[in-house]
Amino acid sequence: MASRHLSRSIAMQSLYEWDFSGKKLDLKEVVERNIKEFGPGLEDTSLVWQIITGVIKQFDQLNNIIEKAAPEWPIEQITIVDRNILRMGLFELLYGNKEEVPPKVAINEAIELAKSFGGESSGRFVNGVLGTVFKEVQEKEVPQEEKSEAKPEVKKE
Repeated sequence: MASRHLSRSIAMQSLYEWDFSGKKLDLKEVVERNIKEFGPGLEDTSLVWQIITGVIKQFDQLNNIIEKAAPEWPIEQITIVDRNILRMGLFELLYGNKEEVPPKVAINEAIELAKSFGGESSGRFVNGVLGTVFKEVQEKEVPQEEKSEAKPEVKKE
């Protein structure tokens, strides 16, 4: 397993365990234990910590985005696996370094995690939510780019 994918898997498993406990466990201890257990050969754990700290820092905002993108699914009704994969995918999609992890890579990685750890329809659900958010982000960015590239019209007489 590639180290970036392994890092995301460890982050997801840690967030899952923390969320499953009702957020009562010490997340730092959970992550450290999971790195030792699932990634003994993982030399660089910075991506694991980047995702964990980013998701926790943006936790409420990520939940609000999920609820807006999937209004028929209140956050507490989404399976624990799926909602944590969505949080991670949204974090990378919206707040991550786009040069390091392009948006489509962030979405594809989340889909792969959902297929591996989630239920039968998890991949499609994660794809739908992240795809909706990605389209909205693109629609907001494109008009700004078009405006900056627009050149004044010169009238010839």
